[in-house]
Amino acid sequence: MRFSGRANDELRHVEVIPNYLKHAEGSCLISFGHTKVLCAVTIEDKVPLFLRGSGRGWITAEYALLPRSTGVRTDREAIRGRQSGRTHEIQRLIGRSLRASVDLDMLGEQQIRVDCDVIQADGGTRTASICGACIALGLAIKKMRLKRNPFVSLIGAISCGIVNGEVLLDLDYMEDSQAEVDANFAMLESGELVEVQATGEKGLFNDNQLMSMLSCARKGLAKIFALQREILLK
Repeated sequence: MRFSGRANDELRHVEVIPNYLKHAEGSCLISFGHTKVLCAVTIEDKVPLFLRGSGRGWITAEYALLPRSTGVRTDREAIRGRQSGRTHEIQRLIGRSLRASVDLDMLGEQQIRVDCDVIQADGGTRTASICGACIALGLAIKKMRLKRNPFVSLIGAISCGIVNGEVLLDLDYMEDSQAEVDANFAMLESGELVEVQATGEKGLFNDNQLMSMLSCARKGLAKIFALQREILLK
């Protein structure tokens, strides 16, 4: 039995408050258990230099841990004068995931910036950010005067891991810290994988274990996609 009482293939309680911010074109507060991420979208009538004149849009993301999102205060990276390698990695993952879900040619020369700020961290902040960013992006796109919906597919992400030899879905911090294997799956609703991050933290894993984690992730993401659809179709 897990510390939380969840089944091995059970998500934490997921809650979304859409349109959480007044000024953002799209926003939501998403919670996976005690992990809470505020996602906000800004639409700009410009694109990066390498896309000027192409007629193509762009989506980029920024990610940050707020100082008291963690058990011990985390300094703001602006104070340090540079972003950490972890922050760079996560925001690039969020950006890649969102770009995979949208036909950028249909945006025209507009840039969409997505900010994901972790206000409380208890494991799975990058995956929660992707799930929430998809909702915030969908709400923002509704406000854009486009001829067709540029969404190719919903995008979601979830963690899986092996703890005490068992595959667990949606690890919280305590489970993640004890995991022999930790994996994150970013996936389109169509079933195609955008990215797989899998690491043997304290042990090795084989093909069968990897496929078991993937199968578990697909089951969890099906519920996330249903929640995203419900919110975006309102």
